[in-house]
Amino acid sequence: MTSPLQQKIKIAGPSIVTANRTRDGAVIYRTASHGWSVDLADAAVVRTADDARALLAESVADDIGAVGPYIAPVHVTDQGIAPGNLREKIRNQGVTIDLLVSA
Repeated sequence: MTSPLQQKIKIAGPSIVTANRTRDGAVIYRTASHGWSVDLADAAVVRTADDARALLAESVADDIGAVGPYIAPVHVTDQGIAPGNLREKIRNQGVTIDLLVSA
């Protein structure tokens, strides 16, 4: 069952459905073949609210192995799919911090 907030989906551009795998907490992405992948390149990209709603509903119904699916923005370029905001970049690539090094 989706929450009232998920029923009022508005997307501003290309989006994907993502979640975490229950077995190990890995970030996973819903694929066009109705499965889950740890590779963002395999994610099914949706561009309308209706398609996003359908993909999310499918993901919630098939939640075996995944917890908390939700819609996230992405950038689609010639090089592939990239996270669309800082939160998703951190989830996808991990936290990276440049440390100042003394000379």
